[in-house]
Amino acid sequence: MTTETEIIALRSRVAELEDRLQYLYKYLRIEYSDNPNPANQKVVEALRQGGKIEAIKVYREIYNVGLAEAKQAVESIEASLGL
Repeated sequence: MTTETEIIALRSRVAELEDRLQYLYKYLRIEYSDNPNPANQKVVEALRQGGKIEAIKVYREIYNVGLAEAKQAVESIEASLGL
């Protein structure tokens, strides 16, 4: 039978592993998603190639939104990637 101490130790270990994984994603510039959206991958690829304007254009075409909304969304994606 699992004791309360063992549960606490396991939770601590899981938290440590999650921190390490988050560090690796950031270091490798990988955006993790439970449900990856291939449309956003086009935006990410444009950003990684240094094409912020292209990324905004792609975002607008995919989501049929205005310039301001697309710019804000792309900048949010850019920030989450650490670019």
